[in-house]
Amino acid sequence: MNIYLTVVVKAKPEHVQEIKDLLYSLPELSKKEEACIEYDVHQSIDEENTFILNEKWESVDGLDLHNEQSYSKEFFASFDKLQEQPIIYRSK
Repeated sequence: MNIYLTVVVKAKPEHVQEIKDLLYSLPELSKKEEACIEYDVHQSIDEENTFILNEKWESVDGLDLHNEQSYSKEFFASFDKLQEQPIIYRSK
């Protein structure tokens, strides 16, 4: 069963470039993972501090393994300092 994620990230205005750099590094790293089917990052044209991540994973186990990677942990650690809490939508 595939797992689909849509994550909406809103960077704090003073950290837009830092979050952008972090987010745009994630697809290349994530796509190397065996369970990653799709991983895309988009920046809103209306609100430069809003980003949307669209992910597709082969399984919950694969997603769990992804969340244990150092680059995923770096993203999670950025929540308080760099961004407003992201909104994450999970579906099958």
